[in-house]
Amino acid sequence: MESGRSTSGLGTVVVTGAAGRIGRALRAGLREQASRLIVTDRERIAPQSPMEEVHRLDLRDADAVTAVLAGADSVVHLGGIPDEAPLPDLVSSNILGTHHVLEGARLQGVARVVLASTNRVTGFYPVSETLTPERPPRPDGLYGVSKVALEALGQLYADKFGLSVVALRIGSYEEEPSEPRHLTTWLSPRDCLGFVRAALTAPDVHFATAYAVSANTHRFWDPGAGEALGYTPVDDAEVFAERIAVHAAPDEATDAERELQGGVFTSPDFTLRHLRDGGGRDTPTLRRRPPG
Repeated sequence: MESGRSTSGLGTVVVTGAAGRIGRALRAGLREQASRLIVTDRERIAPQSPMEEVHRLDLRDADAVTAVLAGADSVVHLGGIPDEAPLPDLVSSNILGTHHVLEGARLQGVARVVLASTNRVTGFYPVSETLTPERPPRPDGLYGVSKVALEALGQLYADKFGLSVVALRIGSYEEEPSEPRHLTTWLSPRDCLGFVRAALTAPDVHFATAYAVSANTHRFWDPGAGEALGYTPVDDAEVFAERIAVHAAPDEATDAERELQGGVFTSPDFTLRHLRDGGGRDTPTLRRRPPG
């Protein structure tokens, strides 16, 4: 359950990447507390209520990002590429885009920035370890590398410029878990909203990192940092364990990959298709998996 800290009175909240799965779900939940919700995406989106203000926004446009943050009390930064991709694309979207959000927040005096990081910044740790955010990054791919940079930028802006920043390492966000790895990594929509609300309202935050994951019986990550923000998750993927055992697609991970928290995301093949070989030719597409 949530702690006794209030989640009311959010004021004006900006949500980037609002057309994505998480963004669409958060809009309804945040409208209950925000006095004004500014939703942005590179794709066209329509307002869902009179208190929503919609902007089509490319995060690579620093001036436009700064402008949309005018008058905001907080920003939830979800925008960017959500999966493995060529590194130049990830740098442009995930790293430079995050820099523009943080710099815009600094210039506009935004009180709190919530950054969407990922559990995949530590995918190369063995499944036998329970991690806290203090452990060094061990990303399982180029996407994870881009999110390590996102967290580093957040830390820099907190230390150097005094921004209040929370980085949430989001688990496998799904309506319901659907594969064996989700028994440890699942983040339910209800718990996702709970973590974001807590990240927006937790008092006295300089810089904080927390794994946003449901209360799964077999989770890899220590819940202490999230609970310190003021939210204790309630859902458990174990409820779906029998269904997953019967209906899940065959696990594509090798035995070695199953020993790592990133699972199939740690496979060389998962990244090789986004690299070029010595002759300059694109490598063939190999295995494709959804983000998370």
